[in-house]
Amino acid sequence: MDWIDFATPKTISEAVELLASKGDRARLIAGGTDLLVQLRGGRRSVDLVVDAKQIPELNEMSYSPQNGLVIGAAVPCYLIYADNAIAEAYPGLIDAASLIGGIQIQGRASLGGNLCNAAPSGDSIPPIIALGGVAHIAGSNGSRQVAAEDFCTGPGRNVLQDGEMLVSINIPVPVAHSGASYLRFIPRNEMDIAVVGVGTSVVLDESGQNFVSARISLASVAPIPVFAKEAGDSLAGKPVSEATIQEASEKAIAAATPISDMRGTIRQRNHLVGVLTRRTLNIAVERARGG
Repeated sequence: MDWIDFATPKTISEAVELLASKGDRARLIAGGTDLLVQLRGGRRSVDLVVDAKQIPELNEMSYSPQNGLVIGAAVPCYLIYADNAIAEAYPGLIDAASLIGGIQIQGRASLGGNLCNAAPSGDSIPPIIALGGVAHIAGSNGSRQVAAEDFCTGPGRNVLQDGEMLVSINIPVPVAHSGASYLRFIPRNEMDIAVVGVGTSVVLDESGQNFVSARISLASVAPIPVFAKEAGDSLAGKPVSEATIQEASEKAIAAATPISDMRGTIRQRNHLVGVLTRRTLNIAVERARGG
């Protein structure tokens, strides 16, 4: 067994210094539900693990109708869906946070960890993208912000450079007449990897009969989570109807580049993208109308 050092910094600056000292041989740990499995299985090798649980900013969670939602990178899923104000304001996010793993996993796993793990099938990533989430990053050269749709760069890879860490995910205030939803298809009822996942958000006009804007994101159909911008943009200014939603679903299919593997075929995944895009859009519309 290889020796791995473990550090428990109390501040962001201390954590950044530790991460920078080991370069790509250091990893930050939040819940550990991904990293520990990877280390034990030999899929990843590191010299230093830096614990995020002792850093206040990474464990903070706040929401206000004025400033939106801030979720520290180490905040576990159960704290998110247990907060009534957040659940009411961001039901599309709760759709994902409440189904990542089982109840035990949700006590440790964080949305920040899910994003940093950068799995194409990560359940929380499509709704974070659909909701316009922004990653706040700290590093040796200061801090920066990256849109959620630009954060993942490949399977298991992200924009974090040596000596950088994700501090929080910020999600804007929900505007009036908006709604969001996330659905996935899995072979089993729980604790399975999505064959396809779709997250959508919509903004309707005051009548609730027309789309003002929409964002659509897909999981498990490309090397990274997909921001299907053209599909969402196709709804803007159009009436809420079966035809316009069908058109958006077809554009979402066009944005997907799935493969066939043991969990599903290309044909099945393309079909599921269409089905789940239509379903999530209809749910998002219903929520935007106050349903």
